[in-house]
Amino acid sequence: MDQSANYITEEKKKALEAEMEDLKGPKRKEILVTLEYAKSLGDLGENAEYHQAREDQAKLEERIKHIEQILQSSQIFRRHSGDIVEVGSKVVVQKEGSKEEKTYVIVGSEEADMVAGKISNKSPFGESLFGKKKGAIFSVKTPSGVVNYKIISVS
Repeated sequence: MDQSANYITEEKKKALEAEMEDLKGPKRKEILVTLEYAKSLGDLGENAEYHQAREDQAKLEERIKHIEQILQSSQIFRRHSGDIVEVGSKVVVQKEGSKEEKTYVIVGSEEADMVAGKISNKSPFGESLFGKKKGAIFSVKTPSGVVNYKIISVS
């Protein structure tokens, strides 16, 4: 598995496709209606509704381009089942000098969510874990210095 590639799950792909359909359909039409209404108010130079609608339209088009880029450049990954850490792996680690264990899932950068325990394969922590096996000790450079971790399990 190529660590530098962009990965998304099948679920994320479907969610992005659904969002794209909504943006290109109802949302785009809604903004066009708002633009037409704002134009009908006259003097576009001092028309706040018109400027807001144009700004909303630009944001919408930018989001559509971003989603298209993600869908074009990302690879779908399947749930992991092996003993080497890669995208899709569920990894239990223990900080050196601590008895507390933490569980993380390695995901693509679009799905990273620290609160949910989803770590990007491109984050410093994810990069340090990538390719390692159960029992391996790895280091992560943090603002407070280098921290060592041990991999307790990989699933």
